[in-house]
Amino acid sequence: MAMRRSIPVRAVLRRPTLSSADILVGALLLAILYIGVRLGRSLTVNFTPGHSTERISTNLSNLPYYALRSLTRMFIALALSTLFTFVYGAAAARLQRAQKVLVPILDILQSIPILVFLPVALTFFLKLFPNSLLGLEAASIFVIFTSQAWNMTFSFYHSLITQPIELDEAARMYRLTKWQRFWKLDVPSSMIGLVWNAMMSMGGGWFFLTASEAVTVFIHGKGQPIDLPGIGSYMGAAVKEGSVPKVLIGIVVMIILVVGTNFLLFRPLVAWAEKFRVETSTSSDTPRSSVLNLLRRSSIPSLLGRATRPIGRGLDRITRPFGLAEYPLALDATRKRFGDITFWVLVGGVSLWGAYAGLAYLGRVVGFSRFPYLFGLGFITFARVVVLIVISTLIWVPVGVKIGMDPKLSRYAQPVVQVLASFPAILLFPLITLVFIDLHISLNIGATLLMMLGAQWYILFNVIAGASSIPNDLREMSANMHLTRRLRWRRVILPAVFPYYVTGGITAAGGAWNASIVAEIVTWHHSTLHAKGLGNYIAVQSTDGKFAFLLGAGVVMSIFVVVVNRVYWRRLYQLAESRYSL
Repeated sequence: MAMRRSIPVRAVLRRPTLSSADILVGALLLAILYIGVRLGRSLTVNFTPGHSTERISTNLSNLPYYALRSLTRMFIALALSTLFTFVYGAAAARLQRAQKVLVPILDILQSIPILVFLPVALTFFLKLFPNSLLGLEAASIFVIFTSQAWNMTFSFYHSLITQPIELDEAARMYRLTKWQRFWKLDVPSSMIGLVWNAMMSMGGGWFFLTASEAVTVFIHGKGQPIDLPGIGSYMGAAVKEGSVPKVLIGIVVMIILVVGTNFLLFRPLVAWAEKFRVETSTSSDTPRSSVLNLLRRSSIPSLLGRATRPIGRGLDRITRPFGLAEYPLALDATRKRFGDITFWVLVGGVSLWGAYAGLAYLGRVVGFSRFPYLFGLGFITFARVVVLIVISTLIWVPVGVKIGMDPKLSRYAQPVVQVLASFPAILLFPLITLVFIDLHISLNIGATLLMMLGAQWYILFNVIAGASSIPNDLREMSANMHLTRRLRWRRVILPAVFPYYVTGGITAAGGAWNASIVAEIVTWHHSTLHAKGLGNYIAVQSTDGKFAFLLGAGVVMSIFVVVVNRVYWRRLYQLAESRYSL
């Protein structure tokens, strides 16, 4: 008997129609493209070092344009930070030899103040894009990148080294290629922590926005201050004028930017990342996002996904010759020993040459007699960092656990926390400085508070991510066993949160060191307050254009951060990896 062919249903043959969700999503994409093209034209403006540029106006009509310029820099830097996170974090976690070099380098990079990066980046990009404003823009974006990338990379690296062994065995059992393992296992398993750290990175970028948009180009030893159009440079101009109303208006605009960014981007990402939670039972109250629901109703994301699918297949074929996801690799012992010797000879040679060249330069220009004074300033700032970490831990660990483990509270508290963490506390510095002046409070005491405003959120965000990633079945089990509050904290909550807290603590410490360069010297109109410390010294040397002294102070700060990370934080990392990884 011949099999009859089925006739397609009329609804299948009907052409798909545009829905209201498609129209809204399409309009949003067109608006983003239009803004990108209009802002791109402003980057082609000619710029010649030594000639003046347009001054920043505090006229309120310029605020929308300034806000869009700053927002564009922030998103470009965030995209670059995400790409850097995937490449650097995966290399540090998967390449056994490189891990011993890449992780210490990451410690050093996160400890170098952005003002040390700025002269190097400015010189490089001005050479790369001569006589164009694009060089200044690229340098500004790079500086924002340096304030965003490190905590995301630490989070991704930590999620890879603490990956459950069952998932690793499944990847090897299904013979996934390294490319497939990366996108099907590594990235999804780290998504919750990565999203929260991306939000924190956005806040870190806002924090240093004013410093990144105000650059100084030195021509024949003379500095030429240049303010790039942006909300950060607008705030700097308003502070110089001593105008409280304009400062408050700038803060309101910044709040609008932060709330809009969280509503349109980070809140949907938080809700979307819930699909990657590893557990056998699910909570009835999960994060929701109206924007994510709109995207799910629209057919445009699926069309874009189908259009890019051949690219993924092509990359899968290209990367297949690199081998399967066998980790650790099974290598011949002799070959492995020869590779280790060669690797360390090369690394040791390059390190010794770099150390010798750097020390010779610093000894010739700065003089080694200045370093005891710099280390004394470093101990003062280090004391502020220790106080900050202790206070932030006592305050925000219980709060973060409460928010992360209570779905109903999390629904209302997470947006507030996102706004608070993303809001650049540096915009409040002028008003706080005014209070310090009126109350005659020494900045030696107030600097710790100002540093805390910028660094405490790293701990809170990571603790929330850790508490929210506790499997729901584990929570139900602890409730069914009627564990006491103390036993619940000791046996369930603290072990689960501890790896995330270590990531938050190490990035908060690095962020605090970086924040010291803007917290130990603050200005309001014609009044400037100074706090003794290494951050104050770096800020002053950067203003004076003394790169050698700036580099020497950066080296001292890096030594403090690396030693503390090696002696203290790295041991906590090892403890988290060996005892408290799920």
